[in-house]
Amino acid sequence: MKSPLRPRLAGPPGRRTAALLGAGAMLLAAGCTVANSGSAAAGADTVRIVLPEEPPTLEPCDASLTATGRVTRSNITEPLTERVPATGELEPKLAEEWEQLEPTTWRFTLREGVTFHDGTPFTAEAAAFSIDRTVNSDIGCNVDGYVFGDIEISATAVDATTLEVTTGEPDPILPLRLSFVEIVPTDTATDGKVREPVGTGPYRIDTWNQGINLRLARYDDYWGERPDYAAALYSWRSEGSIRAAMVTSGEADVAVGLAPADGAGDTAVEFPNNETSYLRMDATKAPLDDIRVRQAINYAIDREGLVASVFAGLGEPAGQVVPDGVTGYNPDIAAWPYDMDRARALIDEARADGVPVDETITLIGRNGIYPKAAEALEVVQNSLLEAGLDVDIQMLDVNAWMEYLLRPFPQDIGPTLLQAQHGNQAGDAAFTMDQIYGSEGAQSSYGTAELDRLIHEGELAAEDERQAAFADALAHQNDEVVRDAVLAHMTGIISIAPNVTYEPNSATNDEMHLAAMHPAD
Repeated sequence: MKSPLRPRLAGPPGRRTAALLGAGAMLLAAGCTVANSGSAAAGADTVRIVLPEEPPTLEPCDASLTATGRVTRSNITEPLTERVPATGELEPKLAEEWEQLEPTTWRFTLREGVTFHDGTPFTAEAAAFSIDRTVNSDIGCNVDGYVFGDIEISATAVDATTLEVTTGEPDPILPLRLSFVEIVPTDTATDGKVREPVGTGPYRIDTWNQGINLRLARYDDYWGERPDYAAALYSWRSEGSIRAAMVTSGEADVAVGLAPADGAGDTAVEFPNNETSYLRMDATKAPLDDIRVRQAINYAIDREGLVASVFAGLGEPAGQVVPDGVTGYNPDIAAWPYDMDRARALIDEARADGVPVDETITLIGRNGIYPKAAEALEVVQNSLLEAGLDVDIQMLDVNAWMEYLLRPFPQDIGPTLLQAQHGNQAGDAAFTMDQIYGSEGAQSSYGTAELDRLIHEGELAAEDERQAAFADALAHQNDEVVRDAVLAHMTGIISIAPNVTYEPNSATNDEMHLAAMHPAD
C-alpha cells in the first residue's frame, strides 16, 4: 500500500519566527477587541480558528481549493486513502487496504462500522457513488480537473465492503488520486453542488452564520479516535494584522495566512506550505499570444527583490510550479533572471512586427490569496510598465476570482494575467500538469499539442520513468510554451496560541486537521 512517490522534503517543522511588530501588535496594545469574532460563544472545549476568507462552499468535490479544503478535508468528510505529508506514503482511511488486480483495475477493501453524520452506513455503494459524482457528473467539480483530468474511471460496489475501480488506461497512482475524493452519502445531490455536506469525519457542521462564523461539532459516533476538542469555531478576517491580534489577545487560538509584519510575535510558527505563487498568462489574446511578450514579462520581474521585500524573505524565487520533493520536479529549471534591458528589447521587437503591445493587460488579483497579495501585484505592475507594457490591476474576492481561475472563463475581458497559487500536496506532477497546462485543463488558459503529449506520457509512466517524463514536460513548458510567470516557492506563517498544541506541515495550507490540534498541557 506504499506510494511509489518520493517524500516531500518539508524541512524543520514548527520553527518559530521572529515576526515584526505591526498593526496587530498595536491593536493588542490598545486593548482592542475584534467585533463579531464569535469568541464569546466558544468555551474551553472549542478551538477557535481565524481564516483570511470565508469558505465559498464546503462542497467536498471542491475540497482541492484551499479555502474549502482547509475546513472540509478529513474534518467533515474523508477519503478512502490519505497521504502522509512527512513521508509521502499513503495510509488507510475509509479503505483499509487495496491491491491492483490488473493494469486498469484496483480493488479496495473498505472499513466496517463507519456511519455518516446522518446515521446511514458507509458502504462500497457510497464510495462508488462519490467517485462517480466527483469525476463523471456535470456539476463542475474542481477535484475532477485537478486530480483526474481526462482519465476514464468507473467504480463498482462488489459487496458492502469491496470496491473495484477501473480506468481506461493503466494508472499507477490511482490510490493516490482517490485520496482527493471525499466520500458522501448516496442521497447527496448530483444536479448541483452542496454548500453543507454530510460526511464520515470526526466533525459535523453545526451552524454556519454566513459572513460571521462557522461552527463544527464533534461527531460522537465517529469510527476513529475521538478528537480532543468538542467543537471548532471558524471566523474570518481579511487583514493579517487583525488575525494575528485575535490570537495574541486571546480571541482566537489559531490564525493562518500571516506575514512577518502582522505582529504575531512569539505565537508565530514558520513552516513550508508547499505553495508556489505564479501569474497565469492568457496566451490566446494579443499581445500575450506572442511568446516574446511572455518572455519579456518573465525577464521584467525581479523575483529576488519581490521575495526579499514583499514576502519578507519567506520563500525562494522559482521557475516551475512544483517544488523539490514532487515527482517530476526538474532541478535544471532555474528562476528567470531579472533583465529589464532584455525585457524592453523583446517588447520593442514585438512592437516592430505589429504586435499590439500597447493593449491594456489586466492583472487580476485575489484578496487574501497570500499575505500582501495586492502589494505583490503592484510590484509586478511597476515592472511591466517599466518594460513598456500597459497594465492595470483588478483585485477580487475569492468567488469573483474563481470565475477567472476555472473554465469556462469570462468572455470579452481582454488579455489578463491571473494571480494564482498552486500547492501540490499529493507529491506528483500529474496533479499539476494536466489541470494547469493541458489544452483542456480546468485551470489552463493555453496549451499545445506537444505539451499535451508529454503530459500524457508522464501520466502513464511509473517511478523513474515518470520522474523523467514530467521533468521533460516542465522543461518544454519553460522553454517553448512560457505560459506562466512563476514567482516563488512560498513559506507560510501560522499563529498558534500557547494553550493549543499543533504542528503545521506541508499540507496545512490546504487541509488543517482538527484532530491534530490538542489543548496544551
